[in-house]
Amino acid sequence: MKSTRARRQSTIGTPFLTHMTLDEQQVEPGTFPFTMPVLSRGLDLTIRTPVTFFVGENGSGKSTLLEALAWKTGFGSHGGNRDHRFPEDDEGKPLGVALKLAWRQKVRDGFFLRAETFFNFASYLEGVGSTFRAYGGQSLNRQSHGEAFLSVFSNRFEDGLYLLDEPEAALSPQRQLAFLGILHALTSAGSAQFIIATHSPILMAFPGATILSFDGETLEQVAYRDTEHYRITRDFLDAPERFFRHLLEPEGEV
Repeated sequence: MKSTRARRQSTIGTPFLTHMTLDEQQVEPGTFPFTMPVLSRGLDLTIRTPVTFFVGENGSGKSTLLEALAWKTGFGSHGGNRDHRFPEDDEGKPLGVALKLAWRQKVRDGFFLRAETFFNFASYLEGVGSTFRAYGGQSLNRQSHGEAFLSVFSNRFEDGLYLLDEPEAALSPQRQLAFLGILHALTSAGSAQFIIATHSPILMAFPGATILSFDGETLEQVAYRDTEHYRITRDFLDAPERFFRHLLEPEGEV
């Protein structure tokens, strides 16, 4: 029989959560979110890498699916671990009820981070008298937004499943690179899986990650340099004046 260490090493680079589908009996046709193009033909998503990025235009369904996954796996709607509960914790329920998940190894630990509700989560910790020991020892609301994010990433992330909705929202480019270092340390140890909704071409560049585009009627895997985020950012940085000539010209001028 393999030792515990040998078994652990043999699964490095493989995710805990491996498959997502929809239970058709729980789908309510003609109602949101099942009317979203990416869900209108069902869902059949296999996850093969420890880091998966959800990318796409605003409103394409990235956050909707991530929030439903968070609900299904027991996280509160404003973020945190499975012990943090909020009055609005049914936010991802309609789609979450319909999700069917398959696991290589079901994990208890993890964290759900939503950039837009992070202040509420930090205030919740204040309200329950947290010492913030698990977050570096300092109140998250007494740090800048970006510093608070890095405190969570650096101190709270260890083993488990991590669902992150736009973690780059408060991070400078340099801090985004620091976050990539955290991703590498945790996933190379085989101890964590990340599913991340993002618009950041810096984060999407993480080596070996799977990038899934939500911009069509079905989820499609896309290469990093083929993402719209990469191409627009590259073209803009190469020649911003071309974009400004179009964007800033007087209305009606040819």
